[in-house]
Amino acid sequence: MTRNHAPKSLAVLLRARMHPDPVATAPPPPAPAAAAPDPDPSAPPAAAVRHWLHASVSSSASPALDRFSDGYCSLDRPGRREILRSLATDYDVPRARVRDLMRQYLSAAAAAAGGEEEEEEHPEAGGGGGGSASAMYRMERGLREALRPKYAGFLEAMNAQPGGLKLLAVIRADLLALLGEENLPALRALDGYLKEKLVTWLSPAALTLHQITWDDPASLLEKIVAYEAVHPIRNLIDLKRRLGVGRRCFGYFHPAIPGEPLIFIEVALLKDTAASIQEVLWDDPPTPESEARCALFYSISSTQIFATLSPIPGFMQWLLAKLASQIKLAEAESQDGSLLEGTSSTFRESILLPEEERMIHDAVEHAGGKSGIELLQDILKSSQWVKSDKLSSALKSPLMRLCARYLVREKKRGKALDAVANFHLQNGANNALLFWQMIERINWMADQSEKGIQQSGGIMVNYMYRLENIEEYALSYLGTGLAHTSSNLLQYIEMFCNSQRIHELKNTFGNEVFHPAKDYKDIIGYG
Repeated sequence: MTRNHAPKSLAVLLRARMHPDPVATAPPPPAPAAAAPDPDPSAPPAAAVRHWLHASVSSSASPALDRFSDGYCSLDRPGRREILRSLATDYDVPRARVRDLMRQYLSAAAAAAGGEEEEEEHPEAGGGGGGSASAMYRMERGLREALRPKYAGFLEAMNAQPGGLKLLAVIRADLLALLGEENLPALRALDGYLKEKLVTWLSPAALTLHQITWDDPASLLEKIVAYEAVHPIRNLIDLKRRLGVGRRCFGYFHPAIPGEPLIFIEVALLKDTAASIQEVLWDDPPTPESEARCALFYSISSTQIFATLSPIPGFMQWLLAKLASQIKLAEAESQDGSLLEGTSSTFRESILLPEEERMIHDAVEHAGGKSGIELLQDILKSSQWVKSDKLSSALKSPLMRLCARYLVREKKRGKALDAVANFHLQNGANNALLFWQMIERINWMADQSEKGIQQSGGIMVNYMYRLENIEEYALSYLGTGLAHTSSNLLQYIEMFCNSQRIHELKNTFGNEVFHPAKDYKDIIGYG
């Protein structure tokens, strides 16, 4: 380095030391998103909520989500349905973008495949496929993101809001009601997506179990009174009884919905299994807890049940529909001369046994030439029959037998037709026939309330969970096909199977007299 250049070089060096590279600092926070403008005050309520829905989907900002929540809850039923249709259709998967990405992806895939073939023919050219592979991965990631509906971010942001999870549950309830009338693909897709999210967000791992007592806040006790749907709580005395000595009430709570039980279970500690709900609700004085041997879950049950006294909410609806269909078949046969005399349609059933039909005719003063099933239909359309000892006595045998058939034999997609029965089935075992082992007893006139008569003719059922035998019974069924049941229920199953077999034989051979099989096991396939 020359003398003339030294000062200049030194100055450059000094300047470099005096101005070092700046230390990396965090970028300034982004400016807050501009608040969405308020909708036109003169707009209809649903239009204002749709405005906040659009703002929420676009930015997921808390103020917009809060305004949407308040607005949605204030809407009437038609307004809510308008919002749900908009959410399902306007914020669905962006299919135009998906189609563009798919075309790009297929084009890139074809080019990549051609490059691989050229590389195989000319390996000396070297492997240049790394770039195309990276491009393919980027495009696949873009496709996955594009296939995500626009409402996905809105639902997730709403779940993170205080009270948002409860609102999403309300939205799903409204959506299910709408699907019952408008079974549109976009609505089904929204329902399926929301259901999957709720299953995750409401995971049992996030729930806490709390014993509800008389000392809990009044707001919680009010919800227990309002939400009790199986056996309504009449007054504060009734509520205090259900939370007092010999009784337990447990609720599952989610941290995102404080003070709101997602499900609660009412338990009675008794000396033995109760045969009627009156025994449970008006057990005065209650059984001393030290003498109790049975934990009876009489409202809503969990997986650790010993015995329940449960309603049968779908029985009467099923029976009335069955009677109506059989009456129509009988009328059609009477007008159709193509059937041979003494035979009947394959779809005809012997709903009533001969003795049951005779008892119903004897109990009705003016039969008017009607058949037994026509009289039964007329009687059951009103709940006044329970006030007549004569009618109640005549109906006990057929209703108990048909109720046993409904619980054990009637299925929907391989599962018990009755919703409560299906609930207990899933608690006890995955195999539908194994359910038989848990039906301990059906009880006549166990629920004499108006609701009980309308739903199940007053009949209730005991489900027995024999915890020590569940695995044994499961292996027995899987190995031999034997389904365990109580002797109490067995008598009704035997009556049903015998009547069905007689009807089948009459259809095959005409109206000759056939005697029931001596052993019902021959009929239902047990040997």
